[in-house]
Amino acid sequence: MKNTLQEFDEVIGICRELFEKKMHDYSTAWRILRPSSVTDQIYIKAQRIRQIEETGENKVGESIINEFIGIVNYAVMAQIQLSLQSCDITSYKMDTREVSRLYDQYTQNAKTLLTDKNHDYGEAWRNMRISSITDIILMKLLRIKQIEDNHADCWVSEGLDANYYDIFNYAVFALIKLNITEQK
Repeated sequence: MKNTLQEFDEVIGICRELFEKKMHDYSTAWRILRPSSVTDQIYIKAQRIRQIEETGENKVGESIINEFIGIVNYAVMAQIQLSLQSCDITSYKMDTREVSRLYDQYTQNAKTLLTDKNHDYGEAWRNMRISSITDIILMKLLRIKQIEDNHADCWVSEGLDANYYDIFNYAVFALIKLNITEQK
């Protein structure tokens, strides 16, 4: 487990670095996205990964590693959007220190969840295929879409935030399995 937490921190360091660079380039333009639009952005990335896994073809050239990093970062954006609500085009800018603080808060929450679930599941994810991780992410996205379509009226499910945390952690698992830290 100690190794997993270290790997988690290394992966998040890489994801956070890209997040901050994009925030420098684009500011917080993503803040205008409604939660359902963030869900669809994650869906596009996960579907592209699955398409590459199934066909073996990658015509765009960006690796699936970059797509999993995008999934991690969009999952954090989704948590931020759920907590702050989306905004309009005139008020999308946020203080970068505040965004970084929120990024750290949600990644720490995900790490705590990962620690608890790893304890209970015995790091079963280490024996999973990347393709299964991709499928689970897509399944969770379909669940989120249904919850969104139901206007978050859940009878027995954990809700949107829990599903985003699971997507986040599965994408981290994929990045660990893909040895992202050795490739960067």
